[in-house]
Amino acid sequence: METKSTAHLIGGPRDGSTHDTGGDALVEIEIDGMMHRYIRTTKHHDDGGPLYNYDGMVAPDGGEPGVEDPAARVVSPRADAEGHGGSH
Repeated sequence: METKSTAHLIGGPRDGSTHDTGGDALVEIEIDGMMHRYIRTTKHHDDGGPLYNYDGMVAPDGGEPGVEDPAARVVSPRADAEGHGGSH
Protein backbone atom coordinates (compact mmCIF):
# COMPACT_ATOMS: atom_id res chain seq x y z
CA MET A 1 0.00 0.00 0.00
CA GLU A 2 1.36 3.40 -0.97
CA THR A 3 1.56 6.00 1.79
CA LYS A 4 0.60 9.53 0.78
CA SER A 5 2.75 12.31 2.20
CA THR A 6 0.68 15.21 0.88
CA ALA A 7 -1.41 16.17 3.88
CA HIS A 8 -4.48 18.35 4.25
CA LEU A 9 -4.06 21.00 6.95
CA ILE A 10 -6.97 21.79 9.25
CA GLY A 11 -7.16 25.04 11.22
CA GLY A 12 -4.58 27.77 11.70
CA PRO A 13 -3.21 30.06 9.02
CA ARG A 14 -2.99 27.31 6.38
CA ASP A 15 -6.48 25.87 6.90
CA GLY A 16 -7.66 23.98 3.83
CA SER A 17 -4.28 23.88 2.11
CA THR A 18 -2.01 20.90 1.44
CA HIS A 19 1.61 20.37 2.45
CA ASP A 20 4.16 17.65 1.72
CA THR A 21 4.90 16.28 5.19
CA GLY A 22 7.20 13.40 4.33
CA GLY A 23 5.06 11.35 6.71
CA ASP A 24 6.27 13.19 9.82
CA ALA A 25 3.94 13.20 12.85
CA LEU A 26 4.73 16.87 13.60
CA VAL A 27 5.00 19.47 10.86
CA GLU A 28 6.24 22.99 11.51
CA ILE A 29 5.69 25.73 8.97
CA GLU A 30 7.45 29.08 9.36
CA ILE A 31 5.17 32.04 8.65
CA ASP A 32 6.26 35.63 9.35
CA GLY A 33 9.02 34.50 11.71
CA MET A 34 6.81 32.24 13.82
CA MET A 35 6.57 28.44 13.78
CA HIS A 36 3.07 27.02 13.24
CA ARG A 37 2.63 23.39 14.27
CA TYR A 38 0.37 20.79 12.70
CA ILE A 39 -0.02 17.26 14.13
CA ARG A 40 -1.00 14.18 12.13
CA THR A 41 -4.36 12.63 13.02
CA THR A 42 -5.64 9.11 12.39
CA LYS A 43 -8.18 10.42 9.86
CA HIS A 44 -7.75 10.72 6.10
CA HIS A 45 -9.09 13.06 3.43
CA ASP A 46 -11.38 11.76 0.67
CA ASP A 47 -8.31 11.48 -1.59
CA GLY A 48 -6.54 9.24 0.95
CA GLY A 49 -4.12 11.91 2.19
CA PRO A 50 -3.58 12.29 5.94
CA LEU A 51 -5.21 15.09 7.93
CA TYR A 52 -3.13 17.32 10.22
CA ASN A 53 -4.72 19.48 12.94
CA TYR A 54 -3.35 22.88 13.90
CA ASP A 55 -1.56 22.77 17.26
CA GLY A 56 -0.60 26.41 17.73
CA MET A 57 2.16 28.90 17.16
CA VAL A 58 5.54 29.23 18.88
CA ALA A 59 8.48 31.57 18.53
CA PRO A 60 11.47 29.80 16.94
CA ASP A 61 13.60 30.66 19.96
CA GLY A 62 11.09 29.40 22.53
CA GLY A 63 9.59 31.85 25.02
CA GLU A 64 9.46 35.58 24.60
CA PRO A 65 11.20 37.86 27.14
CA GLY A 66 8.76 39.37 29.59
CA VAL A 67 6.33 36.51 29.23
CA GLU A 68 8.51 33.64 30.39
CA ASP A 69 12.18 32.78 30.69
CA PRO A 70 13.25 31.95 27.10
CA ALA A 71 16.25 29.91 28.29
CA ALA A 72 13.99 27.64 30.34
CA ARG A 73 11.78 26.70 27.41
CA VAL A 74 12.50 24.10 24.78
CA VAL A 75 12.55 25.58 21.29
CA SER A 76 10.75 24.06 18.34
CA PRO A 77 12.47 20.94 16.93
CA ARG A 78 12.79 22.49 13.48
CA ALA A 79 14.19 25.78 14.77
CA ASP A 80 16.61 23.90 17.01
CA ALA A 81 17.83 21.79 14.09
CA GLU A 82 18.36 24.94 12.02
CA GLY A 83 20.51 26.51 14.74
CA HIS A 84 18.01 29.01 16.14
CA GLY A 85 17.37 29.42 19.81
CA GLY A 86 19.29 29.84 22.98
CA SER A 87 20.55 27.32 25.43
CA HIS A 88 18.33 24.60 26.79
